[in-house]
Amino acid sequence: MPRNNAAMRGIGWFVVMVLFVLWPAEAPAQSEVLSRALRLDNSGQQDAAIALYRQVLDRNPKSFEAHYGIARALDLKGNYAEARSHFTTAIPLAPDDGSRDQALRMLGVSWTFVGDSKQATPFFKRVFDRRLAAADYSGAADVANELGRVLLELGDPDGGFTWYRTGYQTAQRQPKQSAADRALVELRWVHAQSRIAVRRGNLPDARRHLATVKALVEKEPDGDQRPQYAYLAGYVAYYAKDYRRAIAELQQADQQDPFILLLMAEAYEHAGDTARAREFYQKVLSSNSHAVNNAFARPIARRKLGS
Repeated sequence: MPRNNAAMRGIGWFVVMVLFVLWPAEAPAQSEVLSRALRLDNSGQQDAAIALYRQVLDRNPKSFEAHYGIARALDLKGNYAEARSHFTTAIPLAPDDGSRDQALRMLGVSWTFVGDSKQATPFFKRVFDRRLAAADYSGAADVANELGRVLLELGDPDGGFTWYRTGYQTAQRQPKQSAADRALVELRWVHAQSRIAVRRGNLPDARRHLATVKALVEKEPDGDQRPQYAYLAGYVAYYAKDYRRAIAELQQADQQDPFILLLMAEAYEHAGDTARAREFYQKVLSSNSHAVNNAFARPIARRKLGS
């Protein structure tokens, strides 16, 4: 009998040691799978990333990171309804307010991928309201501007104006702003007004605001905002149907931004250069960001290329 008790105690300690070794290892193993999935997604391998996220969800259906990650990859792959389902699941699983705000914004971006501003708006607005209530005026202004851009690019320049103005007014409430911060707020507001004007068909106002942006940018000693001026100049030229000028201006803008690449592709297409247009549509698809600029650009590029 004593020998059996000793044996049982030995087995018990063995089980405890196994659990001690294996149980803590489960979290790092899951974390490593999630990291690999994200790397695959960022490199454009959405199918492989999705497979890994599904592995994690099979073991842990309440993993915020897996629901969030797979939703992101599914949007980039073009499986929009399933992506929204996972973002919706991720929101209440978020571990903190910052993660919840991010998931809410990304659900808004997910609706932007399918061009539905009506469905996208409430999710951006929820984040705006939460940040405003927390007196995070700068953060709230960023979301208001993001929603303004969504509405503008999805064909509602009046709604875009309303939210860009809200962003401008909210940013001004941020205490203790530096001169550079105040200048950036002004630049963003005038930049938005120029884009809104040209989309409304008011080319003189668009060019007037464009000249103001140029003057503001030229005041900056470091020239960090020059690509933003080039983007705006190209944008105004594009909607004025001056496609050659649009191309020349956009070449000076951020060549990693999928929305700028889309404008260049469409400008080349309008100018009759289908080979260059196709080249830039393909460049759009090289971006694997889950942001509004890619939500505008990627679905169009996929349709143009038949992919």
